Amino acid sequence: MLSLEEVRPAVFVLSHPLVQTKLTLMRDVNTHHREFRNLAQEVATALAWAALRDVHVTQRPVQTPLATTTGYELADKIGLVPILRAGLGLVDGVLSVVPNASVWPVGIYRDEETLQPVTYYEKLPETMPISLCLVLDPMLATGGSAAAAISLVKSRGVKRVKYVGLVGAPEGVEFVHSQHPDVEIYLAALDDHLTPPPQKPGDPPAGYIVPGLGDAGDRLFGT
Repeated sequence: MLSLEEVRPAVFVLSHPLVQTKLTLMRDVNTHHREFRNLAQEVATALAWAALRDVHVTQRPVQTPLATTTGYELADKIGLVPILRAGLGLVDGVLSVVPNASVWPVGIYRDEETLQPVTYYEKLPETMPISLCLVLDPMLATGGSAAAAISLVKSRGVKRVKYVGLVGAPEGVEFVHSQHPDVEIYLAALDDHLTPPPQKPGDPPAGYIVPGLGDAGDRLFGT
């Protein structure tokens, strides 16, 4: 049982108790980056099962040791678009579920002054030969990078796009759905809010998810 909860239209939180225990370890500031990376892959695997629950299949005969019966094979061609760099931390977990998926990373970073997305790398084919795309990024904060990546994928002719991340903020969810109301969002947690602009030295930077995980990229790669 996936324990998938629709917390608002087209926003699903995987509330399975094992997912939540792993997420708790990821939140812990004392969790080493190697363990953080392994946990991210495990949660990504669970999220992939949830996000692909309506994937298209076709019937085919299969011979068991005892009889011939009817089985299924995947009909959808699936693509993964991880947003560099942190999105790479989810790829292996999703590929464990759909190992034949194609992977096209895109480089989008958030300008720390304007909080606007800046695309610095993309090599998507002019027409992506897939029927379903999962955009991967651990943190859905302001939503700018996610919305930009989704726009890129749609511009290449993909009609079915979903977002898969670890933790989101309401602000990010609202922004993505203001740009792409048809895109389903799958998370392990929908957190409370984003940090405001700093008022004094020592305040956290603006646009970080609270309580969140911190900087997921730094924690994944030990930087």
